Amino acid sequence: MDIGNPVDFTGRVVVVTGGTKGIGFAIAEAFLGAGADVVVCGRGEPPSPPSALGRRAVFLAADVRDPEAASGLIDATVARFGRLDVLVNNAGGSPDADAATVSPRFVEKIVALNLLAPFYTAQAANRVMRTQDEGGSIVNIGSVSAHDPQPGTAAYSAAKAGLLGLTRALALEWAPRVRVNHITTGLIRTESAASVYGEDGGAAVAGVLPMARMAVPEDIARTCLYLAGGLASYVNGADVAVHGGGEFPSRYLAAKSAGAG
Repeated sequence: MDIGNPVDFTGRVVVVTGGTKGIGFAIAEAFLGAGADVVVCGRGEPPSPPSALGRRAVFLAADVRDPEAASGLIDATVARFGRLDVLVNNAGGSPDADAATVSPRFVEKIVALNLLAPFYTAQAANRVMRTQDEGGSIVNIGSVSAHDPQPGTAAYSAAKAGLLGLTRALALEWAPRVRVNHITTGLIRTESAASVYGEDGGAAVAGVLPMARMAVPEDIARTCLYLAGGLASYVNGADVAVHGGGEFPSRYLAAKSAGAG
């Protein structure tokens, strides 16, 4: 099978939710650099949208937790570009919260952002992709919390575990025309890393990672290019771990620390 250049997305149209900052921003720039027309969304327009090779992403305001807004995002993209080839469900996240006292409204908002929103946008994208000769690809950006929850992340971890299950279910239902895959992300150094991982921006945290560094957004972006491209034409329902091998077990770190002492 001739797949041509697997990272050439010229003539393709890509939607990246939450693509105005952080990981989503890097994903949008990667697809722009590969030749795609890219739409990013968020609740507020960014000061500067993603750009690459002299081309900019199109920003559309949308709160994808609202099913009508999610559908409208896809409809507006198709109205502008005539097609949709790739959807990256990147919007997500959560502040830490005590599960014993967290409010029902907080839980509902976290589940809506991290699980329901990807479902709504995927439904709308599938309606378009399934009518195209070459179908399409959906990539869901998940978290290691789905596999290994941490204190303070109960609602988030449950939602991300649901996203992984959703990915596998949709992959069964929508193939072969539409492929649906999942990326398990680990610790990622973004602009907000200082407040989350310490004033050193995560340098100390790198000591618990086999790769000896935190991921950067571009690590996730390159994986999106792979999953959406021709090299991954038979990859469907996959959970691709992009976490540098996870974290060393605490017993290993304790033994290593004791030995060093």
